[in-house]
Amino acid sequence: MILTVCMSPSVDVTIELDSLNIGKVNVVKSKTLSFTGKALNVAIGVSRLGAEAFATGFMYNENGAMFERALDKEGVPFSFVWNGGRVRENYKCIDKKSMLTEINDVGEEVGGDKLVELMQMVRSFSSRSDVTVISGGLPRGVDTSFYREIFRAVDPKSLRIADTEGAKLFAALEAGVDFVKPNLEELEETLGRQLRDRDEMLGGCRELLDRGAKTVLLSLGKDGAIITNGTKNYYCKSINVAVNSTVGAGDGMVAAAAVLMQQGADLPDILRAGVAAGTATVTTFGTISFTKNKYEEIFGSLTVTEI
Repeated sequence: MILTVCMSPSVDVTIELDSLNIGKVNVVKSKTLSFTGKALNVAIGVSRLGAEAFATGFMYNENGAMFERALDKEGVPFSFVWNGGRVRENYKCIDKKSMLTEINDVGEEVGGDKLVELMQMVRSFSSRSDVTVISGGLPRGVDTSFYREIFRAVDPKSLRIADTEGAKLFAALEAGVDFVKPNLEELEETLGRQLRDRDEMLGGCRELLDRGAKTVLLSLGKDGAIITNGTKNYYCKSINVAVNSTVGAGDGMVAAAAVLMQQGADLPDILRAGVAAGTATVTTFGTISFTKNKYEEIFGSLTVTEI
């Protein structure tokens, strides 16, 4: 089983426009609502690849039932820590050039007893999981150190994947993790500097390895991705596809990587799976995951090279 822990679910409102004109009236061409959160997207991707997923995390009373229905539809079982209030709403505006503009809401506060309850659930569920994925932001008012504490609650037999950035990522690394997946912008923001070429990118990845990660998958968007464990480094170039939306692409990469890690795959295949899933995700508009058929089509066309 692959356990995914969502600490900050969101209602994503994806809006398609001809162009986004600041300070003027904008006419919507299409609008899609998705009941998501990074770890929930990962659970859906895992399920679409035919692996067993289980979702947990924080959920909110006023509109949480919509998330339950969305997960039921995907065949993903779940058990949440429930809180008062509403799940936050994020707005993602995409123009005809596939330029994405995001407006992210902040979540409701959760009580200290709820933090303890979630850690207890993670401790229990991870004992039955081959892989545990913890990703995304934190509820309002929760200190970044919670990432360290919740990873320490993961059963030692479960592989640990962190997908977050900044102080939250550093906190997770203090607990030791098996796999992290920043994109280039996140890695630059986390380290506080630009990474202008491949050598500098690998140097940035090594900093995460030195801080407690065992493997780093660095997403380069349309340029593919790099994976390294400090000893071996590999690069996979993506293929050219029509980009309809980048929403959920990183979560697709994590889902595929988690499935391959569960299967005991080597670094090149984990990299190729991640790039295939991320690329398959961007070909769709208004959805937060990929289809298995598209994933397999792209996976078969990718080449990995050692660098």
